[in-house]
Amino acid sequence: MSRQPLPEIVPEIAPNPLVVVDSEDGSGKGDSGVETEVVAIAPVSRHEPIVTRKELWSYYLYYNGDNGVGPNGYSMTLFQSLATAAGFDPVKGPGSDCSATDSSGQCVLPWSGGTKAVSSVVLVANGVSFAVMTLIFTTIGSAADYGSFGRWLLLILTVICWAAQFASMSLTSPDRWGVAMALYMIGFVSYGATLVFYAAVFPRLARNTPHARSLREKYERGEIPAEEYEVEESLEKNRISNISTMHSNIGYIVTLALNLSLLLPLASNARVNNYVLVLTNAYWVLLGIWWFIFQQPRPGPPLPKGEHYLTIGWKQIWIAFKQYKKLPYTFIYLIAFFLLADGLNTTGTLVSICQNDKFHFSFLQNTYLGLAQAITSTISTLGFWYIQKYWKISTKTMFTVTNVVTILIPLWGMIGIWTQRFGFHNVWEFWAYNVMFGLFQAPYYAFSQTMMAELTPPGFDNMFFGLFGLSNRASSMIGPNVIQAIIDRTGDNWKGFPFLFALCAAASLVIWCGVDVPAGRRDAVAWADRHRAYARTGVYVEDEEGEVEEEAEAEVQVGKGVGKAKVL
Repeated sequence: MSRQPLPEIVPEIAPNPLVVVDSEDGSGKGDSGVETEVVAIAPVSRHEPIVTRKELWSYYLYYNGDNGVGPNGYSMTLFQSLATAAGFDPVKGPGSDCSATDSSGQCVLPWSGGTKAVSSVVLVANGVSFAVMTLIFTTIGSAADYGSFGRWLLLILTVICWAAQFASMSLTSPDRWGVAMALYMIGFVSYGATLVFYAAVFPRLARNTPHARSLREKYERGEIPAEEYEVEESLEKNRISNISTMHSNIGYIVTLALNLSLLLPLASNARVNNYVLVLTNAYWVLLGIWWFIFQQPRPGPPLPKGEHYLTIGWKQIWIAFKQYKKLPYTFIYLIAFFLLADGLNTTGTLVSICQNDKFHFSFLQNTYLGLAQAITSTISTLGFWYIQKYWKISTKTMFTVTNVVTILIPLWGMIGIWTQRFGFHNVWEFWAYNVMFGLFQAPYYAFSQTMMAELTPPGFDNMFFGLFGLSNRASSMIGPNVIQAIIDRTGDNWKGFPFLFALCAAASLVIWCGVDVPAGRRDAVAWADRHRAYARTGVYVEDEEGEVEEEAEAEVQVGKGVGKAKVL
């Protein structure tokens, strides 16, 4: 049961202050014609309320409950279990039992007038789910920047996920595998979307804590230099981020431990898996509801006149994509991470399929494995944070370390094509996989989003995190479809690993060699500074050269006769 959360934004602590070029004409040169550098300070709205203690703790508790044990783990196991029970061995024909001791190891289901391997059906469900996520993130992702739309969107998506999880009580017989597939997809899509829109709340929340606001006031009064302000603000963000990440890991452990209270005494009960899913979901409801009660309003600009929430997202994505020349490293990272996330997410799904087969879809065994992963994830979160903080190591370097393990996982599975001794054929390998995943892939998620946070223009969080969500989640509509086709053709789950190894390796090389984080950060802050009035107006002006510039007032005044107003 591979855990794939979207962790908190953990801003990079760099030995040098964040710098951008400051000049009137944007050329990077001061009045003397000499290139100058200053610390980049993101704008903060004084109208946004200061974060209260209740609000901050409710934010932590939401992530504690939204830990993925149900929609990202148990639901898939239950779906695959019912599908396998409803399927048959293609060698022996319809009516045969896929779990029989003399079975061929293959299992198929009736599908569109023919048959399809159960593993392929699971991968199809994942592929379609990621395609739906693509539609969500592209259509309404950046629309969350306007008004209170993002706040209500997170609530609606959370309630949908809760409903899908509670509905799993109806999944009690193999003939309901189709319903199990639908509920799994609904839960998985809504769960993935909650993580994206929950994470997008963080930048605005972190800028308005009492300590962050106090630092800002001291900086504006000239009591502390800009360099000290930048470092202290990053430390404050890291404090919140690490506490939140720890809550997610603790919630993962507590949820799995609570489930043992049902799995052990009710081991012989046919519906114990359904009860466990309900208990898991109830834990999230109990802890997550408080965020919607104590969250204070920090709305974005009003939706521009004549625009609609269902169309403005596409327009903003088009505008964002048009900035690739001005934000080259941001877009190189987005494209490379699109492929890397596709490879890793699909690898996790394929390993989970093999793991479920090996342990006969046992919720109890998956709970033990999940606990091993959760405990090591907690240790690695603290360990990697300490190492980075003590030695002042850059986020990209830390991310590179985790990438090595990302590549090694499908490489190890690929070995299983030629031998039964290694390559996810043995019980001990799945224990080792979950421990290694916890130690290295939990930090992978943190550092990947940290890099995105560094490369995102301040104030355009939902616009660019919508694209990042597209890369992180929706990218995996490619990998599952390719792998399910390979499995259908070969009848061998392990034949999918070579493609995933090549995908992860290629994407990692692009990130290692092609993304300059400090330069990308300077580009992002400078770009945001040119469009600062967006935070108040949501109105852009596009000049004749195609560069998007933004006026400072809500009413756009195009001066000097060089541009035309474009409202998005």
